[in-house]
Amino acid sequence: MSTGVIIALIVVAVVVVVAVLVAMWVRGPRGAHSLKQRFGPEYDRAVARHGGDTKAAEQELGALVERHGNLQRRPLEPAERERYEARWTAVQERFVDSPREAVVEADRLVAELAGARGYPDGDQYDEQLAALSVHHAHHVNGYRTVHGVAHSRTAGTASGDGSGPGTEDMRTALIEARALFEDLLGSGRDRAPAVRGSADTSSGKGRSGRQPWAVRRHQAH
Repeated sequence: MSTGVIIALIVVAVVVVVAVLVAMWVRGPRGAHSLKQRFGPEYDRAVARHGGDTKAAEQELGALVERHGNLQRRPLEPAERERYEARWTAVQERFVDSPREAVVEADRLVAELAGARGYPDGDQYDEQLAALSVHHAHHVNGYRTVHGVAHSRTAGTASGDGSGPGTEDMRTALIEARALFEDLLGSGRDRAPAVRGSADTSSGKGRSGRQPWAVRRHQAH
């Protein structure tokens, strides 16, 4: 092999290495920006969980995207959507008299709806939450919150002494979970017309005409 050929091969190798390094340098910041944009509040939560180590947080979130990013979500039939909407309306109305039971049912309902849409089943909570964080990052914390309250042994027993979530905590959890629930139902042209006689969710009124969120204040004391 002539000296000229060897030099040419060395030059080609150097060019290839430089090109790869440049590509990695360019892709790195963009990848981080893409993850931060995609995960929003979940990105900040991951960074905090890793003690401020953004690299570790991005590796974790990148792995979630690889695992769940291509998840095929199953669309809901109009009748299914109507049934879920009616059940959520019932949960809101039940909260007035039985906040604890309403929160537990809301947690169960979100898990069931997520499973119906093609996410991991609700009995795999951690995996279901991880998948939801990839596709519903801006609302998934509502599920995390309502699940935590629903599974708190002291839920509904708080008396202002910090012993457990009180009525207002459960009310907040239910409101936050509703955002994810509506995300999972779908919106715009994919949303079925409201069921006649069901709750007007925009006003918060149930079928009975009562305000589901008009929680009896004495329950929180």
